[in-house]
Amino acid sequence: MPHTDAWPTLAALLAAAAIYARGWRAESRRRPTRFGPGRLAAFLGGLAVIAVAARAYAHGDAPDGGRGVMPHTDTWPTLAALLAAAAVYARGWWALSSRMPARFGKGRLAAFLGGLAVIAVALASPLDTLAGGRLSVHMVQHQLLMMLAPPLLWLGAPIAPILRGLPRSIRRPVAAALALRILRPMAHIVANPAFGWVAFALAFWIWHAAPLYQLALRSHAWHHVEHASFVATAMLFWRPVIDAWPDRAPWPRWTMIPYLLLADLQNTILAAILTFSDRLVYPAYASITVSRLSALDDQAMAGVIMWVPGSLVFLLAAIWLAMEALGGAGAARGVASSDPYGFGAGGAS
Repeated sequence: MPHTDAWPTLAALLAAAAIYARGWRAESRRRPTRFGPGRLAAFLGGLAVIAVAARAYAHGDAPDGGRGVMPHTDTWPTLAALLAAAAVYARGWWALSSRMPARFGKGRLAAFLGGLAVIAVALASPLDTLAGGRLSVHMVQHQLLMMLAPPLLWLGAPIAPILRGLPRSIRRPVAAALALRILRPMAHIVANPAFGWVAFALAFWIWHAAPLYQLALRSHAWHHVEHASFVATAMLFWRPVIDAWPDRAPWPRWTMIPYLLLADLQNTILAAILTFSDRLVYPAYASITVSRLSALDDQAMAGVIMWVPGSLVFLLAAIWLAMEALGGAGAARGVASSDPYGFGAGGAS
């Protein structure tokens, strides 16, 4: 468990971030050249460095169990990549929001940065340390990476802001590479919703099969591969659901409802196995006892975590799509035209 001394530190850092963000928002309107998104990214990056240092101090004597506590040096590349993504996106969003304010409102920025924050919580917080010894915590981590972060990232309509936010020396070769004719057939396959659904389901079942799951518990390298595959396939899965600009979904919007319900079905099957099984699915947790909670009770709790919040996300997305279909595309566009947050038609496009 993290030292209690770390929580006041983290609370103070969050308060500082909130106060600065509020002041930066006001000053950026009055003096945009002096208070651009780079200022915000730099300050939040400094706070993130302090948070990492506090985390390392608080967990420096944490016991090694299960697959072992991840080395704190693993946090640095994760946070560096997330901060770089935030800075590039914010730079591109800043430029696009002045040209297309209706399409790139504050909601886009908040959604994308929220998605990055969810990934940071999953991979660079005490949650990752606890996940090594408790299946229930590990399932919370997987839910964040597969069910919450990807939809938020797509709600930020990240393609255009990220390309626009790259330095020109990098942007041009990246754009040229993406436009290569040789990549078009592969891009067409990857963009197909069927490919995204199958990839998502395969990653879900393969990595939750006992041999590979326990391999990821024992090996830091395979654990990183597991998380990367979860995020990558979840991004493919959620892309046609959110249908963020400038995407044009190849399937009718109503088809996303059975698309989501079928995904919920396979999620429910595994959740039920974990919840109702009378034996440990993952023997690596056999020696784990937290307070009075046995390993089998912790496994049942993991199943409930996968079952209830996981199904809720699928069902809420399906209800949203059903309401969009019943309301009609014209009504959705009418709402979008008055949307101050810039989410676009249907809340995403």
